[in-house]
Amino acid sequence: MQPQYSTPQLSPISSIKSPTLFYEWQNYRCAYDVYQPTNATEDSIPLLLIHPVGVGLSKVFWQRFCENWYTSGNTNPIYNPDLLGCGDSEMPAVACYPDDWAAQLQFFLETVVKKPAIVIVQGALLCVALELAKIQQESGSNLIHGLILAGPPAWAVMNKHSTERQQRIVWNLLDSPLGNAFYRYARRAEFLRSFSVKQLFGDAANVDSEWLEALQAGAANPDSRHAVYSFLAGFWRKDYSGTIQKFEPPVLVVMGEKASSISQSGKEEKPEERLAQYLANFSNAEGLLMPGRNVLPYESTAEFVEAVAEFANKLKPI
Repeated sequence: MQPQYSTPQLSPISSIKSPTLFYEWQNYRCAYDVYQPTNATEDSIPLLLIHPVGVGLSKVFWQRFCENWYTSGNTNPIYNPDLLGCGDSEMPAVACYPDDWAAQLQFFLETVVKKPAIVIVQGALLCVALELAKIQQESGSNLIHGLILAGPPAWAVMNKHSTERQQRIVWNLLDSPLGNAFYRYARRAEFLRSFSVKQLFGDAANVDSEWLEALQAGAANPDSRHAVYSFLAGFWRKDYSGTIQKFEPPVLVVMGEKASSISQSGKEEKPEERLAQYLANFSNAEGLLMPGRNVLPYESTAEFVEAVAEFANKLKPI
């Protein structure tokens, strides 16, 4: 007879999670969650999470990671902000560029976190982390203690520049009645499930009701479309190779064994080839492959938490 295993239940972490908090940045009201364990020490290095941008996505993306982080015995404080236009942050009808979101996070680090943090970034929002790194490189700031890439894009995508004219054409097409109709279609459960199965998850069974309900709730406010349009318009598509090669803090690159690319330029790149490219271009990087596809903090949470904890525990506080 095979032994029977029960699924462990995550204990609540409400006692260490704040209610959603707010701060003002450039006259916009921006939201964040913070987790402050009572057993965290003064020299505990905080984690700063950067959520992906897409239909219904926000800081809620990291909820499963945060739960698992603390039930696994880790004590680092976690700061989980909503980028402008997403979640509980203000949603202006403006185009957001990666350097805008990076400036928001630089302000957040300086005024809220107030100490060097390990930045964990999901997917193509790596562009925002790199713009943040560029701000710090140019200003002499030292608030990125380490960087963790969860399922970064194909290497060719991070080094291919699209013209401002191309970006504006796509933005104007999206920011129109046609684009608004597309957004209403894209937030339907059927579309969200199909896209998640085809592009994000390695196992269709992992596209669960928790995931789909969170996306639908996040997309309920139609004003959330402007951040999504900013991402789809490709304002983030530029050559980041110079910033990557100048980046000095330790880096962990975590790639899914079934990692794929939506972009045509990255279609033929194998996960191990993508990982090797990043490791070759960051000066101080390590990496690994793990089960899953493109949303590892959600699909392979336990494995991702273990990798992050191992990396974080090797870093000494500044």
